[in-house]
Amino acid sequence: MNEIIDYLDELIPNAKCELEYNKDYELLIAVMLSAQTTDKRVNEVTKVLFKKYPNLKLLSEADINDIISIVKPLGITKKAYNVINIAKALENIGYVPNEREFLESLPGVGRKTANVVLSNLYNEPCIAVDTHVKRVSNRLGISNSSDVLKIEEDLNNFFPKEKLAKLHHQLVLFGRYYCKAKNPECLNCKLKNICKNKMNPLSRTK
Repeated sequence: MNEIIDYLDELIPNAKCELEYNKDYELLIAVMLSAQTTDKRVNEVTKVLFKKYPNLKLLSEADINDIISIVKPLGITKKAYNVINIAKALENIGYVPNEREFLESLPGVGRKTANVVLSNLYNEPCIAVDTHVKRVSNRLGISNSSDVLKIEEDLNNFFPKEKLAKLHHQLVLFGRYYCKAKNPECLNCKLKNICKNKMNPLSRTK
């Protein structure tokens, strides 16, 4: 455990969310939009979206066809409806509350999105298991499961609670830029001695 934490602190000491936002609801909407696409593409879309609709009231009253045209590069039309309905749900209270149940009641918001929001906005000890976190967890032997809820449970049991908020970002970025699905940087990785990845030269000799 300490070996993993120490290496991630060395490699990615200032890990943070790569989605761009200025307001709490912008993060929530950006995370919702990020499902099945890249943060880079979402940032391109939200730059246009939040400039044209700079507050919840305007966003909640937006023409659906305009929102559809803005989010079209992300490939899923339903996300446009989610944007407007999330804005409507938040307009009366004016902020994103620190309440998992409320967040997961919003359209397009599941456990993973809620975890990202709670971790970023409120520093809650939450790890969102995306494809990168899943891959890293399996390769490092933290979890042998393919089920995201079980992987999240295994991560929560493996790491100290006070480290989870930071580790959430570190694991995502480690998987995205180093422990990649294809051509992972195994030779330079200080965790290769515990890695189970079949592409890791050391794993072939075990």
